[in-house]
Amino acid sequence: MSSYLILFGLALLGYVAHNSTVTISALALIVMRAVLSDSRLSYFGSHGLNWGMILLTAAMITPIALGKIGINDILNVFKSPAGIASVVVGIVVAILGKWGVDVMTNEPQIVVSILVGTIIGVIFFKGVPVGPMIASGIFYMFLQIFTRIFGS
Repeated sequence: MSSYLILFGLALLGYVAHNSTVTISALALIVMRAVLSDSRLSYFGSHGLNWGMILLTAAMITPIALGKIGINDILNVFKSPAGIASVVVGIVVAILGKWGVDVMTNEPQIVVSILVGTIIGVIFFKGVPVGPMIASGIFYMFLQIFTRIFGS
């Protein structure tokens, strides 16, 4: 019973924070908890993150499939300082993300802390609960530092 209350609370917090991802996820888990056996729900818990990463990656490379990004676009990335900096930031964020997934898999209680922090950041600091936006923010910060040190 307490798992339902916690999930409902997370759904409510997600709604208040305008974080539809948290709201929908918590509500989906309430339904899944009600209809799935513990073993099937555990299976989802241990494999769902990987499925999510597959969907996220597929969504990110969809512009390539649509022909909106071609080989020349990819090669041109390496011709400017901003392009190279964004590649470096992308690599760093991917590595940090891998470490984050490892921590979340091995220490699931961290997920709760991150979720609470995300909700606080959204509600009180007008943050945006989106990973790629963080990467872009890091890139922006890196570019600002680069510009101040070396000029435009």
